[in-house]
Amino acid sequence: MFISKRASFHRVLLEGENVILGPSSIGDGSILGRGVILGYPCRSSLREKLDWSKVKDFDPEIYDSISNGARLGDSSTVRPGTVIYEKVLAGNNLETGHNVLIREDTTIGDHVQVGSSTIIDGKASIGHRVNIQSRVYLPPMTVVEDDVFVAPCVTVTNDRYPPSRRLTGVTLKRGAVIGSNAVLMAGITVGEEAVVAAGAIVTRDVSPKTVVMGIPARPKMTVVEYRRKRQNYEKT
Repeated sequence: MFISKRASFHRVLLEGENVILGPSSIGDGSILGRGVILGYPCRSSLREKLDWSKVKDFDPEIYDSISNGARLGDSSTVRPGTVIYEKVLAGNNLETGHNVLIREDTTIGDHVQVGSSTIIDGKASIGHRVNIQSRVYLPPMTVVEDDVFVAPCVTVTNDRYPPSRRLTGVTLKRGAVIGSNAVLMAGITVGEEAVVAAGAIVTRDVSPKTVVMGIPARPKMTVVEYRRKRQNYEKT
């Protein structure tokens, strides 16, 4: 267990073997599972600030001096094995599954769920009331607006011709639903309340309130039809 002298929190449950670095802050009523790391320094911080003349064995005090810390809002639940890098700003009621990775310069709104083994790979923006299920990958420059649902094993990309020097993010507009195992190609926008079916590969923008399916994904129905089908399915 290592807790920085610069960290600030009150009424927080630490399950054990936690590492809290830098001026990290944790909101009241939060729980950090066993082995959670908060405020881990990003690569640029380590390269710029690490004094190699003092490095012999791993010393959390050195990492602590480098870290800019992270922020968790009130009533957050961060489950065992999760690593949250420095310069992550999360609102109230964040809930992660096990072994989640959230990289630096990511902002997260209130009431957000992030499923087990999901990677938010930094410089991403997540809105309020977003539900990201397990084993999702969100690269840098991804924007997820409020009330979006992302099913398990979704892969978002940010490079159309990898590996290139031009990265472009994907935007999921308010209320969008992304089905399991969908792949979203770099630069596309999924419109408000649109639905991407499971297994679809989306190569172009999706219009608002449209359901797309297939490889490559094409419009198949409206959201009104989709919701009618869902309602009938729930009744059976």
